[in-house]
Amino acid sequence: MSTVLAKPAEMIAKGAPRVIHNDAELEAYTHALFQLTALESPSSSEMEAIELLTLLVEHYEREHYAIPAADPAVVVRFLIEQQNLTQRDLIPQFGTESAVSMFLSGQRNLTVEQVRKLSARFKLPADVFIPKRAVRTRA
Repeated sequence: MSTVLAKPAEMIAKGAPRVIHNDAELEAYTHALFQLTALESPSSSEMEAIELLTLLVEHYEREHYAIPAADPAVVVRFLIEQQNLTQRDLIPQFGTESAVSMFLSGQRNLTVEQVRKLSARFKLPADVFIPKRAVRTRA
């Protein structure tokens, strides 16, 4: 075992970061993370702290504040609304206005090329535009 981790319980007892268990701890860790990321030239140990706190915050949020996958049409409608776009604005990604309309109404799925173009246009991961299938369990 590395000497760095020779006595992890003692490190925790002295105040080393640990797994987040509640929203108050989340708030404290997030505050500390914001302070560290605001530094102009963080040291290597501060960079390690940023990485560790980020992992701890992400883990807690993933467990307690999971964002459910949205239907791709819902995502595109949201993006249209938020960016004050019209269906016409998406013709470069879909090919025609009727293709946009058919997708938004659920009559057509996205092609791989449309997913790629939407991902590039909105600077979002491609999987945002790919429908999530329900996981089936065996009876």
